Amino acid sequence: MTLETLYQGLNLQDYYMGKVTQVYRSCSIAQIENLPIMADRSRLNKSFLPNTINYFVVVDSTMGVFLGEVFENKASRKNILDMAADDKDKLNDYHEISIDTIALMTPDSDKFELAGFNTLGITDKVYVATDEVYKIFLRSLEFTGEREEPLPAFATFISRSKADVVLKPSTLFNRHLMCIGATNSGKSTTALAILDKVVSSKRKALIIDPTGEYKDAFSSDEITKLTLGVDTTINPGKITMEQWEKLFETENSGQGAVLSEAIMSLRYMKKIGSEDYYTKIGEDIDSVQENLASVTKDDVDFNIDLLPEQIQAEAVCEPDRDDNYNFRFRYDALKANANASLIQKIQYQMTNTRFLKFFSNDTDMYNLLDVIDEFVHLPGVSLYIDTSSLGAAEGIGGMVIDLVSNYLMSRENINPFVFFIDEVHRYAKSRYSDKEFHGGLTLLAREGRKKGIFLYLTTQNPKDVSSILFGQVGTILIHRLMLNDEIASVASHLDDYSIKHVRKLNQGEVILTSVNLLHNMFIHINKSDRTQHNDTPLL
Repeated sequence: MTLETLYQGLNLQDYYMGKVTQVYRSCSIAQIENLPIMADRSRLNKSFLPNTINYFVVVDSTMGVFLGEVFENKASRKNILDMAADDKDKLNDYHEISIDTIALMTPDSDKFELAGFNTLGITDKVYVATDEVYKIFLRSLEFTGEREEPLPAFATFISRSKADVVLKPSTLFNRHLMCIGATNSGKSTTALAILDKVVSSKRKALIIDPTGEYKDAFSSDEITKLTLGVDTTINPGKITMEQWEKLFETENSGQGAVLSEAIMSLRYMKKIGSEDYYTKIGEDIDSVQENLASVTKDDVDFNIDLLPEQIQAEAVCEPDRDDNYNFRFRYDALKANANASLIQKIQYQMTNTRFLKFFSNDTDMYNLLDVIDEFVHLPGVSLYIDTSSLGAAEGIGGMVIDLVSNYLMSRENINPFVFFIDEVHRYAKSRYSDKEFHGGLTLLAREGRKKGIFLYLTTQNPKDVSSILFGQVGTILIHRLMLNDEIASVASHLDDYSIKHVRKLNQGEVILTSVNLLHNMFIHINKSDRTQHNDTPLL
């Protein structure tokens, strides 16, 4: 496409600014010849302000048409009002703009592409970009999904209030999406705005909500809703030992080993049909070990209600060998003291009646894994899982997310969907140890795309997220950040100009950066009309 085609039906001289006079590796400088255009904007759209910065220009070159962004604007005199006031000084006046080259459109192309090593040339003519040129640029921003139907508009460009942000789902999600921002910066509003477009356009989404914030955002006709512990359960035998440790937030490997022994003992008692816990004090050591060895991989069910008592019963040790060959367990006070904190945490979790109801085999309720298995194989349906009834502890959320993540990775022939997790930093790490809660999520981030599982995560601080998980994210929505270390963690995704503006973003304003985009976007999110329980109470 040529310059004349871009400005078809318009007088090019009305948009002419000047010529390129200096070319550097990092930028180029153009001298303004048409000084009236810097003040007279009667023929131009109000979104273009040639006497400021951050607007776009078109440069006619031998290689094609370059699109550039003005980042510096300066005049030859300190007092701009004196410029050309006297005809004698007119020849000494000059006005310069500095241009950052963004993209190039070759004569045989109808869209902009990355400029690469191509640069402007001396005497190349510079023109103010029109709205039509900007629209072509917006259509050129995405690298992916040529034949894909885009999502409905969920935002507008900050510098152009009438220009909608319309992106294809693969642009946002195919390298996973993360929304970052300080408290009250608009993360939840952004999350719902995008989820709204995903669900309303009949694309699949799996939403895990730890607080119930989105419980009324979608109708039952649009999405299947589950509430863990209220209408949905899971068989305790489906939970791995690693996930039990996440759930009860074991402080060290010793507590993890005790928890494993207690569950093994309860599995044995369930196998023999007993509804009691396994008392070991005074029992023959060889008999106990033989009984526990009889538990097979199929004997996975146990009574979770008895777990605190069973852990207490595990506080035993072998006696000193004497002449009477006394090989029976005896009570160990040291082990009992060491296990006390674990028992307290388990008892605290069990004070929530929904907790015990969730870990059961109630046939009158949905089974979580069965519903998820049905969800991944049905096209065009979405699933909402409310975990708030199980309590606000990080261990619950971390265990559920890890359980779901690992189960999803074991499924085949999945219909592609978006996996949304709000406030993912809450499940980053145990409060009591250095154990990561991101095992399943990290696996999804690395391998999920091959199965059609695309993560959509929100967090307040990217430093709280596993570096491995964060490194797999290719698209980021950045709201206002204030701390230097938070900004530093996203600096590699931004240019110098964007970094300086991270602290200045208003509520709802976002920097959208992606490996699937030609250029970073400064956008304002359109708040969804859907119900969201995230209002901040007035003091």
